[in-house]
Amino acid sequence: MTGIIFTAKDIFEQEFGREVRGYSKVEVDEFLDDVIKDYETYAALVKSLRQEISELKDELSRKSQVSSVQAETLEVTGTSSMTNFDILKRLNRLEKEVFGKQILDNSDL
Repeated sequence: MTGIIFTAKDIFEQEFGREVRGYSKVEVDEFLDDVIKDYETYAALVKSLRQEISELKDELSRKSQVSSVQAETLEVTGTSSMTNFDILKRLNRLEKEVFGKQILDNSDL
């Protein structure tokens, strides 16, 4: 990407040589005034877009950090669900030990 060559001030201060059959100085000055206005508008637009890019990068960085925290939470939750599953298996074995005789007695009927 090519850098900016002229600033609005450079355009404003530009002097051209004069010749006998040259352009109308008033028309050239009016045109250059319009060019300066456009140039300043583009410079302001570029500045605001750069600011917006910076803000979006910051927001993306924050969301990325939140996502990593959420991923860690999911990993911990996954571990605790394994623990919950182990607890359910132990409860099932305990119920079989405690109520197993009753279940076997009821199944004979």
